[in-house]
Amino acid sequence: MSFCDKIRSGKFVVTSEIGPPKGTDIKEMLDDADLVKGKVDAINVTDLQSSVMRVGSLAICRLLKERGIEPIFQLTCRDRNRLALQSDLLSASVLGIENVLLLTGDYPTLGDHPEAKPVFDIGSVQLIEIARTLQEGKDMKGNTLKGAPKFCIGAVVNPGADPLEPEIIKMEKKIEAGAEFFQTQAVYDIDQYKRFLDAIRHLKTTILAGIVLLKSAGMAKFMNKNVAGVFVPENLIKQMEEAKDKSATSIEIAARLIKELKPLSQGIHIMPIGWDKKVPAVLEAAGL
Repeated sequence: MSFCDKIRSGKFVVTSEIGPPKGTDIKEMLDDADLVKGKVDAINVTDLQSSVMRVGSLAICRLLKERGIEPIFQLTCRDRNRLALQSDLLSASVLGIENVLLLTGDYPTLGDHPEAKPVFDIGSVQLIEIARTLQEGKDMKGNTLKGAPKFCIGAVVNPGADPLEPEIIKMEKKIEAGAEFFQTQAVYDIDQYKRFLDAIRHLKTTILAGIVLLKSAGMAKFMNKNVAGVFVPENLIKQMEEAKDKSATSIEIAARLIKELKPLSQGIHIMPIGWDKKVPAVLEAAGL
Protein backbone atom coordinates (compact mmCIF):
# COMPACT_ATOMS: atom_id res chain seq x y z
CA MET A 1 0.00 0.00 0.00
CA SER A 2 1.44 3.38 -1.00
CA PHE A 3 1.75 6.37 1.31
CA CYS A 4 -1.10 8.02 -0.57
CA ASP A 5 -3.33 4.95 -0.17
CA LYS A 6 -2.59 4.88 3.55
CA ILE A 7 -3.49 8.56 3.89
CA ARG A 8 -6.76 8.12 2.02
CA SER A 9 -7.74 4.95 3.88
CA GLY A 10 -7.20 6.46 7.31
CA LYS A 11 -4.23 4.26 8.22
CA PHE A 12 -1.76 5.62 10.78
CA VAL A 13 1.43 6.78 9.05
CA VAL A 14 4.94 7.75 10.09
CA THR A 15 7.20 9.99 8.04
CA SER A 16 10.73 11.24 8.54
CA GLU A 17 12.84 13.88 6.85
CA ILE A 18 16.27 14.28 5.30
CA GLY A 19 18.07 17.39 4.12
CA PRO A 20 20.17 17.13 0.95
CA PRO A 21 23.83 18.05 1.50
CA LYS A 22 25.67 21.16 0.43
CA GLY A 23 27.78 19.47 -2.22
CA THR A 24 27.73 16.34 -4.35
CA ASP A 25 28.73 13.78 -1.71
CA ILE A 26 25.37 12.20 -0.94
CA LYS A 27 26.58 8.86 0.48
CA GLU A 28 25.96 9.67 4.15
CA MET A 29 22.51 11.09 3.38
CA LEU A 30 21.50 7.96 1.47
CA ASP A 31 22.92 5.76 4.24
CA ASP A 32 20.80 7.69 6.75
CA ALA A 33 17.73 7.17 4.56
CA ASP A 34 18.46 3.44 4.42
CA LEU A 35 18.44 3.33 8.25
CA VAL A 36 14.69 4.00 8.28
CA LYS A 37 13.78 2.11 5.10
CA GLY A 38 10.80 -0.08 5.92
CA LYS A 39 10.38 1.66 9.30
CA VAL A 40 8.64 4.82 8.01
CA ASP A 41 5.99 5.17 5.34
CA ALA A 42 7.74 7.99 3.46
CA ILE A 43 10.67 10.39 3.75
CA ASN A 44 10.38 14.11 3.15
CA VAL A 45 13.19 15.68 1.15
CA THR A 46 13.58 19.34 2.05
CA ASP A 47 13.79 22.06 -0.60
CA LEU A 48 16.82 24.26 0.24
CA GLN A 49 15.96 24.09 3.94
CA SER A 50 16.45 27.39 5.82
CA SER A 51 17.24 29.00 2.44
CA VAL A 52 20.67 27.35 2.35
CA MET A 53 21.96 26.33 -1.10
CA ARG A 54 22.02 22.53 -1.37
CA VAL A 55 21.40 19.66 -3.77
CA GLY A 56 17.84 19.85 -5.10
CA SER A 57 14.97 17.92 -3.57
CA LEU A 58 13.77 16.47 -6.88
CA ALA A 59 17.03 14.66 -7.66
CA ILE A 60 17.21 13.13 -4.17
CA CYS A 61 13.55 12.05 -4.34
CA ARG A 62 14.30 10.10 -7.50
CA LEU A 63 17.32 8.43 -5.88
CA LEU A 64 15.20 7.41 -2.89
CA LYS A 65 12.58 6.01 -5.24
CA GLU A 66 15.27 3.87 -6.91
CA ARG A 67 16.26 2.52 -3.47
CA GLY A 68 12.69 1.43 -2.71
CA ILE A 69 11.97 4.35 -0.39
CA GLU A 70 8.83 6.41 -0.96
CA PRO A 71 9.76 10.11 -1.09
CA ILE A 72 7.76 13.27 -0.40
CA PHE A 73 8.93 16.05 -2.72
CA GLN A 74 9.03 19.39 -0.94
CA LEU A 75 8.52 22.34 -3.26
CA THR A 76 8.64 25.99 -2.20
CA CYS A 77 7.51 29.19 -3.87
CA ARG A 78 10.65 31.05 -2.80
CA ASP A 79 12.93 30.30 -5.76
CA ARG A 80 10.65 29.68 -8.75
CA ASN A 81 8.03 31.53 -10.74
CA ARG A 82 4.78 29.88 -11.83
CA LEU A 83 6.39 28.47 -14.98
CA ALA A 84 9.14 26.67 -13.08
CA LEU A 85 6.80 25.47 -10.31
CA GLN A 86 4.44 23.84 -12.81
CA SER A 87 7.38 22.39 -14.73
CA ASP A 88 8.92 20.89 -11.58
CA LEU A 89 5.59 19.32 -10.61
CA LEU A 90 5.32 17.73 -14.06
CA SER A 91 8.96 16.63 -13.83
CA ALA A 92 8.29 14.99 -10.46
CA SER A 93 5.40 13.05 -11.97
CA VAL A 94 7.52 11.92 -14.93
CA LEU A 95 10.10 10.62 -12.43
CA GLY A 96 7.44 8.60 -10.63
CA ILE A 97 7.10 10.90 -7.63
CA GLU A 98 3.50 11.31 -6.46
CA ASN A 99 3.79 12.74 -2.94
CA VAL A 100 4.34 16.50 -2.78
CA LEU A 101 4.51 18.91 0.14
CA LEU A 102 3.87 22.43 -1.10
CA LEU A 103 5.15 25.38 0.93
CA THR A 104 5.79 29.09 0.68
CA GLY A 105 9.41 28.74 1.85
CA ASP A 106 11.76 30.61 4.17
CA TYR A 107 12.93 34.08 3.18
CA PRO A 108 16.44 34.10 1.58
CA THR A 109 17.83 36.44 4.26
CA LEU A 110 17.74 33.47 6.67
CA GLY A 111 20.19 31.49 4.55
CA ASP A 112 23.76 31.50 3.31
CA HIS A 113 22.99 33.70 0.27
CA PRO A 114 21.05 36.54 1.94
CA GLU A 115 21.45 38.77 -1.12
CA ALA A 116 19.50 36.27 -3.27
CA LYS A 117 16.36 37.72 -4.84
CA PRO A 118 13.19 36.02 -3.59
CA VAL A 119 10.58 35.07 -6.19
CA PHE A 120 7.31 34.33 -4.36
CA ASP A 121 5.44 34.70 -7.63
CA ILE A 122 2.58 32.82 -5.99
CA GLY A 123 1.82 31.52 -2.49
CA SER A 124 1.35 28.04 -1.07
CA VAL A 125 -2.45 28.03 -1.42
CA GLN A 126 -2.22 28.90 -5.11
CA LEU A 127 0.53 26.31 -5.63
CA ILE A 128 -1.71 23.63 -4.12
CA GLU A 129 -4.50 24.71 -6.46
CA ILE A 130 -2.09 24.50 -9.41
CA ALA A 131 -1.11 20.93 -8.49
CA ARG A 132 -4.78 19.98 -8.38
CA THR A 133 -5.43 21.67 -11.73
CA LEU A 134 -2.52 19.84 -13.35
CA GLN A 135 -4.11 16.57 -12.27
CA GLU A 136 -7.24 17.65 -14.13
CA GLY A 137 -5.18 17.91 -17.34
CA LYS A 138 -4.82 21.69 -17.48
CA ASP A 139 -2.10 24.17 -16.61
CA MET A 140 -2.98 27.19 -14.50
CA LYS A 141 -3.92 29.15 -17.65
CA GLY A 142 -6.31 26.45 -18.80
CA ASN A 143 -4.08 25.02 -21.52
CA THR A 144 -4.51 21.29 -22.12
CA LEU A 145 -1.72 18.97 -21.00
CA LYS A 146 -0.52 15.96 -22.97
CA GLY A 147 -0.83 13.54 -20.08
CA ALA A 148 -1.79 14.53 -16.53
CA PRO A 149 0.11 13.83 -13.30
CA LYS A 150 -1.29 12.18 -10.17
CA PHE A 151 -0.34 13.62 -6.80
CA CYS A 152 -0.95 13.16 -3.11
CA ILE A 153 -0.84 16.80 -2.04
CA GLY A 154 0.41 17.82 1.38
CA ALA A 155 0.70 21.15 3.16
CA VAL A 156 1.94 22.51 6.48
CA VAL A 157 0.19 24.03 9.48
CA ASN A 158 1.37 25.59 12.72
CA PRO A 159 -0.78 24.41 15.67
CA GLY A 160 0.93 26.87 18.00
CA ALA A 161 0.24 29.97 15.92
CA ASP A 162 -0.90 32.96 17.94
CA PRO A 163 -3.47 34.08 17.00
CA LEU A 164 -4.66 30.70 15.73
CA GLU A 165 -7.65 31.86 13.68
CA PRO A 166 -5.66 33.13 10.63
CA GLU A 167 -3.79 29.80 10.55
CA ILE A 168 -7.08 27.89 10.50
CA ILE A 169 -8.49 30.13 7.77
CA LYS A 170 -5.41 29.46 5.64
CA MET A 171 -5.70 25.76 6.41
CA GLU A 172 -9.30 25.81 5.18
CA LYS A 173 -8.16 27.47 1.97
CA LYS A 174 -5.46 24.83 1.48
CA ILE A 175 -8.02 22.03 1.89
CA GLU A 176 -10.36 23.74 -0.55
CA ALA A 177 -7.44 24.12 -3.00
CA GLY A 178 -6.66 20.39 -2.84
CA ALA A 179 -4.48 19.55 0.18
CA GLU A 180 -5.05 15.99 1.44
CA PHE A 181 -2.74 15.92 4.45
CA PHE A 182 -0.93 18.33 6.76
CA GLN A 183 2.39 18.07 8.53
CA THR A 184 2.63 20.33 11.56
CA GLN A 185 5.30 22.53 13.06
CA ALA A 186 7.10 20.96 16.04
CA VAL A 187 4.76 19.99 18.87
CA TYR A 188 6.02 19.96 22.46
CA ASP A 189 2.95 21.19 24.34
CA ILE A 190 0.26 18.49 24.15
CA ASP A 191 -2.46 20.69 25.67
CA GLN A 192 -1.78 23.38 23.07
CA TYR A 193 -2.03 20.74 20.34
CA LYS A 194 -5.35 19.51 21.73
CA ARG A 195 -6.72 23.05 21.60
CA PHE A 196 -5.68 23.22 17.95
CA LEU A 197 -7.45 19.94 17.19
CA ASP A 198 -10.59 21.19 18.89
CA ALA A 199 -10.49 24.32 16.73
CA ILE A 200 -10.27 22.32 13.47
CA ARG A 201 -12.77 19.61 14.40
CA HIS A 202 -14.99 20.77 11.53
CA LEU A 203 -12.29 20.03 8.95
CA LYS A 204 -12.02 16.68 7.21
CA THR A 205 -8.32 16.16 6.69
CA THR A 206 -5.28 14.19 7.86
CA ILE A 207 -2.88 15.63 10.44
CA LEU A 208 0.67 14.37 10.98
CA ALA A 209 2.01 15.81 14.23
CA GLY A 210 5.53 17.18 13.95
CA ILE A 211 8.39 16.05 16.20
CA VAL A 212 11.71 17.91 16.25
CA LEU A 213 14.48 16.27 18.28
CA LEU A 214 15.77 18.56 21.03
CA LYS A 215 19.55 18.72 20.99
CA SER A 216 19.99 20.92 24.06
CA ALA A 217 18.25 23.25 26.46
CA GLY A 218 19.79 26.11 24.48
CA MET A 219 18.07 24.91 21.32
CA ALA A 220 14.74 24.78 23.16
CA LYS A 221 15.17 28.31 24.48
CA PHE A 222 16.19 29.55 21.04
CA MET A 223 13.06 28.08 19.45
CA ASN A 224 10.85 29.58 22.15
CA LYS A 225 12.32 32.98 21.41
CA ASN A 226 12.73 32.86 17.64
CA VAL A 227 10.46 30.24 16.04
CA ALA A 228 6.87 31.42 15.72
CA GLY A 229 4.32 29.00 17.11
CA VAL A 230 6.82 26.71 18.85
CA PHE A 231 6.63 26.44 22.63
CA VAL A 232 8.89 24.07 24.58
CA PRO A 233 7.52 23.75 28.13
CA GLU A 234 9.82 24.54 31.03
CA ASN A 235 9.84 20.95 32.31
CA LEU A 236 11.35 19.72 29.04
CA ILE A 237 13.97 22.49 29.08
CA LYS A 238 14.88 21.53 32.64
CA GLN A 239 15.11 17.87 31.68
CA MET A 240 17.57 18.72 28.90
CA GLU A 241 19.59 21.00 31.20
CA GLU A 242 19.97 18.21 33.78
CA ALA A 243 20.62 15.45 31.26
CA LYS A 244 23.95 13.66 31.53
CA ASP A 245 23.37 12.04 28.14
CA LYS A 246 21.60 14.63 26.00
CA SER A 247 21.18 12.27 23.06
CA ALA A 248 19.44 9.61 25.16
CA THR A 249 17.27 12.23 26.86
CA SER A 250 16.29 13.74 23.53
CA ILE A 251 15.22 10.32 22.27
CA GLU A 252 13.29 9.70 25.49
CA ILE A 253 11.44 13.03 25.19
CA ALA A 254 10.62 12.49 21.51
CA ALA A 255 9.32 8.97 22.19
CA ARG A 256 7.17 10.20 25.08
CA LEU A 257 5.69 12.97 22.94
CA ILE A 258 4.96 10.52 20.10
CA LYS A 259 3.12 8.17 22.49
CA GLU A 260 0.96 11.08 23.67
CA LEU A 261 0.34 12.38 20.15
CA LYS A 262 -0.39 9.05 18.48
CA PRO A 263 -3.98 8.70 19.78
CA LEU A 264 -4.70 12.28 18.68
CA SER A 265 -3.41 12.17 15.09
CA GLN A 266 -3.38 10.03 11.97
CA GLY A 267 0.37 10.23 11.79
CA ILE A 268 3.71 11.44 13.10
CA HIS A 269 6.32 13.42 11.16
CA ILE A 270 9.85 13.30 12.61
CA MET A 271 12.26 16.14 11.80
CA PRO A 272 15.72 15.12 13.07
CA ILE A 273 17.53 18.27 11.83
CA GLY A 274 20.94 16.63 11.50
CA TRP A 275 20.30 13.80 13.96
CA ASP A 276 19.09 11.43 11.22
CA LYS A 277 20.94 8.45 12.71
CA LYS A 278 18.87 8.71 15.89
CA VAL A 279 15.51 8.29 14.14
CA PRO A 280 15.52 4.45 14.35
CA ALA A 281 16.07 4.69 18.12
CA VAL A 282 13.19 7.17 18.43
CA LEU A 283 10.90 4.88 16.46
CA GLU A 284 11.84 1.90 18.63
CA ALA A 285 11.43 3.81 21.90
CA ALA A 286 8.05 5.10 20.75
CA GLY A 287 6.85 1.64 19.80
CA LEU A 288 6.48 2.49 16.13
